[in-house]
Amino acid sequence: MVIASMIKLEAQQLIKEATSAGRKALLEPEAKALLSAWRIDVPKSALLKTEDDLRVALKKVSPPYVLKVISPDILHKSDIGGVVTGLNNQEEIEKAFKEIKKKISEKSARARIDGFLLEEMAPKGVEVIIGGLRDDQFGSAVMFGIGGIAVELMKDVSYRLAPLDKEEAMSMMKELKSYPLLTGYRGSSPVDLGKLGEAIVKVSEIIAELEGIKEMEINPLIVYKDGVMAVDARVVLTGGIS
Repeated sequence: MVIASMIKLEAQQLIKEATSAGRKALLEPEAKALLSAWRIDVPKSALLKTEDDLRVALKKVSPPYVLKVISPDILHKSDIGGVVTGLNNQEEIEKAFKEIKKKISEKSARARIDGFLLEEMAPKGVEVIIGGLRDDQFGSAVMFGIGGIAVELMKDVSYRLAPLDKEEAMSMMKELKSYPLLTGYRGSSPVDLGKLGEAIVKVSEIIAELEGIKEMEINPLIVYKDGVMAVDARVVLTGGIS
């Protein structure tokens, strides 16, 4: 109980600092720090602001890499070319730096660049999405569905009021038409439904307990035979905390 209270206080401080800086969303490293505090696994990563940072990061983070821009003005990085995957060495990373900067200058010239995030590229698995939403009238809710771009195409999602328990999380999974993708489809291995259920519960707790968060999304959360990994995270703020 004491540990949970400390985690909540640290999260509130993170949100307070972001809103005090005039930001409407957490930066990706902050969003992933929030998930890590709730023990949702994220890829190993390093924050890059200088060339020296890259040299140090290459000793700590293993290839293949993903390079992502960090900007308070860019919420959907992939839409403007702010993400490059499959990088294997320093030369490729430096080339990716230039590519990202060029695309941002073309598509979002006024966007501020606070740095870059170099991450270990997560292995392939089943991609799902977990989202949270705070509504002034209906309260907090959590959403679950198949992730990646498929969620926009298939609209195969389920909803519950937050917070919820693990039994309700399992019920959300079973509501999906694509549920067989999780249990083993045409010879594929079943995923770790236990860890997936825990992740859904934790997101429901975050959105219910942290009033400074308006909405949040993990897309994709990659689910494996053993464990899960939050590859991309977005947290939009209400503008303050009580």
